[in-house]
Amino acid sequence: MHSKRFSLAGKTALVLGGSSGIGRQIALGFQEAGAQVTIVGRTPGKVAETLALLNAHPSLDRGKSHGHVCDLGNGAELSDLVGRVLAQSGDPDILVNSQGITNLKPAETFTRADYDALIAVNLTSVFFACVEFGRHMLGRGSGAIINIASVAAYRGMPLSSIYTISKHGVLGVTETLAAEWATRGVRVNAIAPGFFMTALNRDKMSVQRKEAALRRTPMHRFGELDELTGAAIFLASDAASYVTGETIRVDGGFLSSGLD
Repeated sequence: MHSKRFSLAGKTALVLGGSSGIGRQIALGFQEAGAQVTIVGRTPGKVAETLALLNAHPSLDRGKSHGHVCDLGNGAELSDLVGRVLAQSGDPDILVNSQGITNLKPAETFTRADYDALIAVNLTSVFFACVEFGRHMLGRGSGAIINIASVAAYRGMPLSSIYTISKHGVLGVTETLAAEWATRGVRVNAIAPGFFMTALNRDKMSVQRKEAALRRTPMHRFGELDELTGAAIFLASDAASYVTGETIRVDGGFLSSGLD
């Protein structure tokens, strides 16, 4: 009985930023849990590569996975994407916002162009994806949205001021929409990953920054991407039917540690 509550069989999932990193791992985990998955990414090659993985094991009970190329930081492209996804796959039961970029440098050296580019992807697109797809979820009275935040949403992070601002904003979007939509059948939650080495940060973090992250993480290791899928499947499933406005911290204890 309980295992069925964690199943995503019969559900459709849309994973934005699903062609690489955290998003790709969640997409693969959703498929393993039984969902029909559609992914969205900015790079055609990565979308094709991830689709090949998703469609390598066809199932009679699950439809073929689909993929779309879109620059989610571009408002017009995001609006066009909504129409394409709805036409091809229908209203998603589950939406994951895992799109994100980062830029590490001293705060005083950031330009307005830097700010606009990062906020457009990390925060603006998250809000409007929630609203654009959420509108259809609200229309049918059900849906689950999962936003990917960060431990940076809880702390000040030197050299990543704009990224940190964006992730604080993602928590604001999550909690506000959760409160607003709670009586209308749409749950909105988030996951705050700790330090996972992905293409987003592997080469951008200096050796010293990586050492500091490990030193401050009680488990003294980086997370493995598959360690995020359990939280995502839970939040997307019927097992979380009374969970909304919550952020699950998957951080090896980083935010719980009070001493260096």
